[in-house]
Amino acid sequence: MSKLDELIKELCPNGVEHKPLDYAFDIIAGGDVPKEFFSETRTNEFRIPILSNGIEDKSLYGWTNKAKIEKPSITISARGTIGWTSYRDYPFYPIVRLLVLTPKVKMSLKYVYHFMKSIENDYNVPKVGIPQLTKPMIQHIQIPLPPLPVQEEIARILDNFTELTAELTAELTARKKQYEYYKNKLFSEAEGIQAVTLDTIAENCDSQRKPVTSGSRENGDIPYYGASGIVDYVKDYIYDGDYLLISEDGANLIARTTPIAFSVSGKIWVNNHAHVLRFDEYATRRYVEMYLNSIDLTPYITGAAQPKLNQKNLNDIKIPLPQLPEQQRIVDILDRFDTLCNDISTGLPAEIEARQKQYEYYREKLLTFKEKMS
Repeated sequence: MSKLDELIKELCPNGVEHKPLDYAFDIIAGGDVPKEFFSETRTNEFRIPILSNGIEDKSLYGWTNKAKIEKPSITISARGTIGWTSYRDYPFYPIVRLLVLTPKVKMSLKYVYHFMKSIENDYNVPKVGIPQLTKPMIQHIQIPLPPLPVQEEIARILDNFTELTAELTAELTARKKQYEYYKNKLFSEAEGIQAVTLDTIAENCDSQRKPVTSGSRENGDIPYYGASGIVDYVKDYIYDGDYLLISEDGANLIARTTPIAFSVSGKIWVNNHAHVLRFDEYATRRYVEMYLNSIDLTPYITGAAQPKLNQKNLNDIKIPLPQLPEQQRIVDILDRFDTLCNDISTGLPAEIEARQKQYEYYREKLLTFKEKMS
């Protein structure tokens, strides 16, 4: 029997009380910061953060010399990322996009944090005007309140899961920085580099492309590619082999939220929003793919409303290409980093996802209590 089982058997064998949130907490809505308490820059006097939504790296809206919340609390995002829950153990000043829970009774705030995380996607906020979570929407939420030792043991167990996920996430961030460092270094310092253009090392197959409107496509299992990847699956194909697709148009050429160059293999259909290049060697194709995804293409892009990388400008891009053995060496090194940083089946992202699912599974089990009948 685990320590938690022993505590439950001893302290709450017949279930636990469920109380409305406003029984256990003062629920405080964020407000405007008076001008005299506000500073855009951090100083010795103005060093208390002003927080908006619940996500740490997007929540700083300036600094104040007067904290509205001074004791540990739970914050819930009221707009934007509605429901996002954070645990705060430092003074801060919340503004209008934030709700704050400060305890009225003795309890484990970390226990409450995990409970509120478990329901952060369940708020029924009307989608009219500017959707906003308000105090009346949450004050009657029922929270199970087992005895304090039980709360603390549950918090300890769940904290272990979140700390491991945080460690893995920090490692992933470090690996990505390392990846970028080595990528830039290898592309600039490789032996025997010659500046070449794509039309001298690859065959452009754009003339075979054929766009088909969604209503005219026959459903099948052949990938139908556009500027940023697969957009559909169709019955027929126009290419069969190994190719590098490069975005020809679209906002992603500027935003770069997904790679603008991506390798594809096998039978495929491509519309006229992606260039299609064929290379003689895998190493060259992969090298060019990595290089194009690492550089700023703005000088080669035309059009403001509809960004476009036409074939002429694509061919003007200079590729610092070493000899084939050096290309292969660089690709081998960067492929290992890429797998570690981005592979959702074997790399760090896969492990982080597995730990998160494990945390959510145990969170649901540990926070489910039979309600004690009065």
